Amino acid sequence: MLTELNKLAAFIGQTPLIRLENEHADMFAKLEYNNFSGSSKDRAAFSIIYHGIQSGAINEGTTIIASSSGNLAIAVASICRRLHLKFIPVIDPNINQAYESLLNLISYKVVKVTKRDHTGGYLLTRIDTVNELYAGIDNAFIADQYGDPNNYKGYYGLGNEILTSFNKLDYIFIAVSSSGAITGISTSIKQKRPDIKIVGVDVEGSVIFSHEGGKRYISGIGASKRPPIIENAIIDDVVIVSQLSLIEGCHELLNEQAIFAGASSGAVYLAAKNYAKYSEHTEKPTSLLIFPDKGHTYLDTIYDKAWTEQLAEKLLTPSAQ
Repeated sequence: MLTELNKLAAFIGQTPLIRLENEHADMFAKLEYNNFSGSSKDRAAFSIIYHGIQSGAINEGTTIIASSSGNLAIAVASICRRLHLKFIPVIDPNINQAYESLLNLISYKVVKVTKRDHTGGYLLTRIDTVNELYAGIDNAFIADQYGDPNNYKGYYGLGNEILTSFNKLDYIFIAVSSSGAITGISTSIKQKRPDIKIVGVDVEGSVIFSHEGGKRYISGIGASKRPPIIENAIIDDVVIVSQLSLIEGCHELLNEQAIFAGASSGAVYLAAKNYAKYSEHTEKPTSLLIFPDKGHTYLDTIYDKAWTEQLAEKLLTPSAQ
């Protein structure tokens, strides 16, 4: 299986780097949605499965299980399909309809939880369900994006791509969820360039950088549990955006840069723009923005006017939640 898996390596990494228009900073974007299955999670999924096979934990009869709000599930499902392995993703109502439909098409079985956990999210319910499935299936393997160090090690290559692309770089803006990207990029970057500042971007309602959780209606960013692997990350600053501001960032990214990207990309774009505008610098800083996925799976949510108006009503009228 490793031979077949290695064939995919040519389609993961070395993603395009483009310059963005901004008057306050020299701003660049790494287009991670050009990976094999369409997101940066290909790096994590490849690493987790590769090391699982290498260690003997995954063989031809293994059923792989994973908790995911979307991109990780798509990445693992795509790889498992290629390797003829059974895959069961555990998802929740915040997943985009396009992703859910695709997972139903290419996965062995899809399990969807509907009960919110005590933080107002679904993550803890998903994790409990994964553990229940694992306990009831012989020869199962959990693709654990929250605790498996092979998640963030999969992003070491991205860190190296960044280092070879810039002589001068001041900031890297990275959205957080399972936190593999920010952990892998920050640890690999800081070893050689400790001067580069890592800025984590999260959404209100997430508990990654806050003790108070809340209902989140947008997938792909934030979490209702602080991922254990983030303890290895080296983060210099954090920006928290509201869910409505995140949507605004996505539309600004499309209108100002002609980039049609997902929720976490919009959050990163808004955070980086405001950071450059309001931070004090003697000269223009150079900033890199990591854009994890495209926007087509958000057409029925953050790019849908009726949906965003309904969300605004929920968020601005507490009694409506």
